[in-house]
Amino acid sequence: MGQQHSDPGGLEHGPSRPAARSRRKLPVRAAGNGADPVGADLVGEAHETTAAINGEDRPIGRPDALLDSRSPFLVGMMGAAGVAVMVALVEVIVTARAVLVLIGLALFIAVGLAPVVSWLVRRGLPRWAAVTVVCVSLLGVTGGFLAAAIPTLVSQATAFAAQAPALLRSLTDHASLLGKLNDRFHVQQSIEHSVSTDGTALLGGVLGASVIVLNVASSTLVVVVLLMYFLSALPQLRVGLHRLVPNSRRARVIQLSDEIAARVGSYVLGTAVLALIAGTVTFIWMLSLGLPYPLLLAILVALLDLVPVIGSTIGGIAVFLVALTVSLPVALASAVFFVLYRLTEDYLLVPKIVGRAVQVSALATVVAVLFGGALFGVIGAIVAIPATAAVQLIVREVAIPRLDRA
Repeated sequence: MGQQHSDPGGLEHGPSRPAARSRRKLPVRAAGNGADPVGADLVGEAHETTAAINGEDRPIGRPDALLDSRSPFLVGMMGAAGVAVMVALVEVIVTARAVLVLIGLALFIAVGLAPVVSWLVRRGLPRWAAVTVVCVSLLGVTGGFLAAAIPTLVSQATAFAAQAPALLRSLTDHASLLGKLNDRFHVQQSIEHSVSTDGTALLGGVLGASVIVLNVASSTLVVVVLLMYFLSALPQLRVGLHRLVPNSRRARVIQLSDEIAARVGSYVLGTAVLALIAGTVTFIWMLSLGLPYPLLLAILVALLDLVPVIGSTIGGIAVFLVALTVSLPVALASAVFFVLYRLTEDYLLVPKIVGRAVQVSALATVVAVLFGGALFGVIGAIVAIPATAAVQLIVREVAIPRLDRA
């Protein structure tokens, strides 16, 4: 066999490899007993076109690849697609903001209760039994407390509603302390405007209150259901998230996530204990002085104490205003009591109960609470401190060492 010489056109000594491949892929239609002449012409034309394209006689050069990753057009298209995806993602987050807040709150509480479940599992209970015990205990304590507190709350709220006209009359007395406060801050006008007697505003207020109650009840049910699922599937969720991390960094990520979970758990349990102490102390104080609505205000102080920095202060102001209806010395004594309790909580109870789990400076705490409250309301203010502690831990353990090595 003689050696074939290269032909510039690729047509004289047979087609090139791409052309031969094209010839095998283009069958000729049969027409009766012979080949279709139209089909044969099309095949021959395709072979000639392919051979000409693959030939080397191209005065302006051979074509490059179809897609060049460094092409400005391709880079611009990919950048525009990335921007569109991010805009759509942000819109989804904003639209589903309320649902995401409930999911985050349930996950936050689940991480806080995870140490209790782990303790029960180490004592020999299966995980499903430990989760059931924790959830049933939590619901039992909450239900028992509400069953015991609701009758008293209803009676105190009824008494407060019955005394509301007398309170309004005291606001019009310019010689009383409440009257002077009314003259300065126009409290009576604000109350009359919010509960006007034309029927429309009152009906709107009742319907609005009903909607709020329904929303709170449905949100609570959603959080409870999500809490049960999160507590049951928390180990699987952790493993799944860790599998998304490259193997070379997985051990480090596991250590950081375990440390963050431990800090969040300590913070949640410690904050619940502090709120219980604040409510109990307030209830005892108000009973000792004979102040009205002790249980109602004690529950209010306990709930507000869950909000860091400003919660207990707002609760103390509420008790102070109620104490003003008794006498000025009792109100001043209540103010002094809450100032002393706030100092005791900040410098004695918090270090003993929460410990060093959340090491956040005072300035970072205030800024985090303000941002969290502005973004997500009360729930954002509650989770702001542990979230800041987690970010601070990641910055100290990951970002700063890399910057030092740079």
